[in-house]
Order: sequence, then structure tokens, then C-alpha cells
Amino acid sequence: MIDFSLNEEQRAVRDWVRTFVERELMPLENEVLRREREGHPPGLNREERIRLRDLARKSDFWGVETPTEYGGMGLDPITAAIIEIELGRTFLTFKFGGEADNILYHCNEEQKERYLLPTINGEKRSCFAITEPGAGSDAKAIRARAVREGDEWVINGEKTFITGGHEADFTMVFAITDPEKGANGGVTCFLVDRDMGWTSEPIDTMGERRPAALIFQDVRVPHANILGEEGKGFALAMQWIGKGRYLLPARAIGSCERLLEMAIEYAKTRETFGAPIADRQAIQWMIADSQVEIEALRLLVLHAAWQVGAGLDSRHAQSIAKLFGGVKANEIVDRVLQIHGGMGYTRELPIERFYRDLRLLRIFEGTDEIQRRTIARDLLKGHVKVGATLS
Repeated sequence: MIDFSLNEEQRAVRDWVRTFVERELMPLENEVLRREREGHPPGLNREERIRLRDLARKSDFWGVETPTEYGGMGLDPITAAIIEIELGRTFLTFKFGGEADNILYHCNEEQKERYLLPTINGEKRSCFAITEPGAGSDAKAIRARAVREGDEWVINGEKTFITGGHEADFTMVFAITDPEKGANGGVTCFLVDRDMGWTSEPIDTMGERRPAALIFQDVRVPHANILGEEGKGFALAMQWIGKGRYLLPARAIGSCERLLEMAIEYAKTRETFGAPIADRQAIQWMIADSQVEIEALRLLVLHAAWQVGAGLDSRHAQSIAKLFGGVKANEIVDRVLQIHGGMGYTRELPIERFYRDLRLLRIFEGTDEIQRRTIARDLLKGHVKVGATLS
């Protein structure tokens, strides 16, 4: 028997997060939009983020996926996806505190004290730095170099489009340490504090996110700051990239649900030629198609999350969810904007904001084209069989 129902804990978590979003986040949307129209930085400001995280922590909502031994909730991947769905119902980018990048758990005991624990406690901010101007989707093409001099490594190179790079206190940077081996044993990950000498420059985008370029010019890093093992960095990078790809389309589900609700409400009240536009077949079909696609995406995301929780190789399932979610979320927000007509195009409503933000889903952490490449390669090489989803 296949059971599609949530358990009691999952329902409780979903309801708590939904209430938090509706009571604490959505009321801030109009103020944030007003600030953005006046030229202020997009999204929540620092004080608002701290207040919201403190409020959540008072309800013991801290470290969603952080293991309980580190003070987190230790929730399973399906519950984590449910949380992302609910957070996606607002365009305000917000994450509960108490989290650390999954590869930071590879820190040795001394590194845990300096990097992992302060990150979980919110005392330090990290960033993951592998993408370069000439190495985006093709991570194996990185050119940043680290050369050993005694007990130190000297790093030179540039990273780009690094999420949180301008705010980070330290970075997990990947550099070539053995040019002959390259990605096959010649890439190493280093924990590099900002005060060791790297600099950052923010990159303006069409959405809220402001990634950064990171510049390394003769940055000296102690040998003791290698994360994991020398030469094993590429495997760590793939572990980071592959862990939570399904959470991106999960958040898009919540966005699309909110948008579809707005479209339904507007269609029922907006009249043309003496009748609500909800009576028009063209509008009905847009609403119906959107609902079908949301439910299909939900099953794809939760299936990928189930595979992660079961310890299975979920890369194929996550690529499917990421690809479908990016394409369909953009189609849905476009329909909703169309239903709202001129008002949807204005910056008075959150629709155009969702429109800009959802476009990123088709690019970051693996473009549509990379997901298609992965899916096709798995099938053509026999790694995955057609129709084997439930086997």
C-alpha cells in the first residue's frame, strides 16, 4: 500500500510554519515592496531577520535539518521539503536559523569549534565557492589554484555568483592543488576566513538575491584549514550540490500555490463585459493547468525527498524535480500575471516580484540544460531504467 498522507508530526510542522508565514512574514510584504520602490535594498533587513529568527527559536524552531546532537531539530527530508513549501508562500527570502552547510560536518574536531558550531549558533556566516567566470555548470573546469609553501597554501583565483559571498565570514573555497589530476583527485576544499585576505564584490541581479564575486590574490591559508582530505574536494563539492536540490522546487510549490490562490480570487471578482473573467474558458484553462502542474510537482519533490531520507541515490529524481519545477513555476507565474492584466505587471502587487525571483530557479544550482543532460545521460547509460520509479 502506498500512503500519501502526512504523519502527525509533519502536519504539526506544516501548520506551525504556515501560521508563522501568514502572521509574521506576509504582513511585511507591502512594507518591503514600498522600500524596494524607493530604491532600498530588496527583502528583509538585518533587524527583521534577527527578530523573526529569535521569535521562531522561542518556539524551539531552530536547526531544521541540524542533527539533534548539535542542538537542531533533526527533521527528515520530507518534513524539510514541507517547510520549504510553506516558506515559499511569501516572496520574502527567509530561512530559520541553526543551520550549517552539510559538508561542514566533515570538519575535524578543531575545525568544528572554529567553523561548524559558530555557524550553527548564528555567530558566523559561511558561503560555498566553486563557481568561476569560466566554470559554472561545468564545475570540473575550475581554474583557481592553491600552491603549497611549507605549512601554508597560497590561493589565487576568482569565484563568481557566490550566494551569501558578500556577507560571509568564511568561505569553503575549492581550488586546484594538483593540475595533472584536476577534478580526479586534484581539487581541495579550504576553509578560508575573510580576514585571511579574500575580498568580495556584490553582483546586482533582477531579483532579491545579490550573489558576489570573491577575489583571491595570494591568500595564505594554513594547511590545517583543509576541509576533508587533500585532493578530495570535488567529491565534497558534489555532495554539497546534490544534497538539497529538491528543496528549490519545493519552495516553488508554495509560491505557485499562493499565486494560483491570487489568480482564483481575482478571476472571481474582476468583471469584463458584464461577467467575472472566471466564467471565461481561457481563464479556466489557465487555472486548471496550473493546479495540475502544482500537484505533479509536489509528487516529484516528495518522491525525491523520500529517496534522500531512504539513503538512496536521489540525483536522478532531484534533477527531474528541479527541471520540472523551474519550467512549470515560470509558466504558472506568467499565467497569473496574465490573468491580472496590467495590475499584475505593476510593482504594487507581489506578482512581478515572484516573476523575477522564480526565473532564477531555471539557472542556479544546475540549469535546465544541465538537468536535462543528467536525466538523459542516466537513461542512455542504463543507470536508470524507464518506468523503474516504484521498483
